[in-house]
Amino acid sequence: MAKVAIVTDSNSGITQTAAREMGVFVLPMPFMVDGETFYEDISLTQEQFYEKLAAGANISTSQPSPESVMELWDNLLKEYEEVVHIPMSSGLSGSCQSALMLSEDYGGRVQVVNNQRISVTQRQSCLDALALAEAGLGAKEIRDRLEADKFNSSIYIMLDTLLYLKKGGRITPAAAAIGTMLKLKPVLQIQGEKLDAFAKARTTAHGKTIMVNAIKSDIENRFGGMTEDKHIWLDIAYTADREAAEGFRREIEEVFPGYDIHIDPLSLSVSCHIGPGALALACCRKIPERM
Repeated sequence: MAKVAIVTDSNSGITQTAAREMGVFVLPMPFMVDGETFYEDISLTQEQFYEKLAAGANISTSQPSPESVMELWDNLLKEYEEVVHIPMSSGLSGSCQSALMLSEDYGGRVQVVNNQRISVTQRQSCLDALALAEAGLGAKEIRDRLEADKFNSSIYIMLDTLLYLKKGGRITPAAAAIGTMLKLKPVLQIQGEKLDAFAKARTTAHGKTIMVNAIKSDIENRFGGMTEDKHIWLDIAYTADREAAEGFRREIEEVFPGYDIHIDPLSLSVSCHIGPGALALACCRKIPERM
């Protein structure tokens, strides 16, 4: 019997196809679109999502049903001894707290990780968990290691439009109108539990500079500085414009030569609040397999 199964949700940006290649299991996040339920990467593709968003559809996020979570765990525990479940940040969704409550009935065989990650940083947690499991750690040890490292990541996101922040009530119509008139591009940050304002840029180039400088500062002041062993993971995420993300990667490779920079679409749970055209830059400190 295999020892530890790694489970996450589609907020990680891991598609069903990629999950099979990686050896993890992904719960699709449900969305309500004009009253109809869709599931990310199952019945709702990235392209369909942005088409519906552009058409003005009423879109709201939800969380996996308890039945779907437990069904997946039950099936995995027929083949695996333990499960490590890595949901999106508890500060951004109730799915983490729900999973924690459900896991109480599994006698310690299911360990839910509350490590405040989403999108590419959540994906990296899955890769870390796989490596730790391969190194022989049990589910509780993996959970403890990931949670101890939970604040060693950052995401900075530059928005192309204020429309969806206004629509979601995160800024007032007046602020959105002024920002649009001045062509401001807000830069948001996710460090730990919340999506917060970080800075305002006047141009795309200015916004990229803000994000790069913020990542440099975090690496220097929070993650031990640049080292020869490249102990930092760098990632780019985007909404609806892969070409822009590829161009940004070329710019980042010049700033951080020798780093393998992964690109993923931002999870739809974030995208529905910020809209298309966003770019994000993220970093995580690598977790050693043994301490």
